[in-house]
Amino acid sequence: MISPVTSAGGDAYITLLGRSTWALVNAYHAVLREKGLRPERVSIVTEEPYAEDASTAAEAVRIVSGRYGVLPVIEVIVLPEADFVRAGQTIRSLANDFIRQGFDVAIDITSGRKVTVAGALIAVSVAGLDLRHIYYLAMKSTDDVAKPYMMIPHQIQRIRDIMEDAGARP
Repeated sequence: MISPVTSAGGDAYITLLGRSTWALVNAYHAVLREKGLRPERVSIVTEEPYAEDASTAAEAVRIVSGRYGVLPVIEVIVLPEADFVRAGQTIRSLANDFIRQGFDVAIDITSGRKVTVAGALIAVSVAGLDLRHIYYLAMKSTDDVAKPYMMIPHQIQRIRDIMEDAGARP
């Protein structure tokens, strides 16, 4: 018997961890602060070479979330390195599961490596999934940005929502 789809409501946030844990954490902080997102679920997707940083990223997400009164369920998913197809399949399945549960889904691509980002975006696009947000923390300079979001001058960073910028969302 197939269990019924439950309507969870709320937000789910999928973030891609590549070389920079700071980029992931700072983008997450910016989304909470600037965009008002309050995720109930956070999935950190990374590749094997970066897996050891995932626990640090998860703890940082937990700390930042607490500052905004959010206590999301956080999971880490480790993928093989540079496997475009597997990355796409995994992220498509994850996003689809969240949507079926009634969540609005946001994906953050800031820290993700190109192969993971491309795999994810192509797979969700081909599947026709209704992503609410695709976030990217744009930096005018990458000098001296390996520090907390609030310590980086706001004039050199801006959280972008590609869905809004493309006119797909108001």
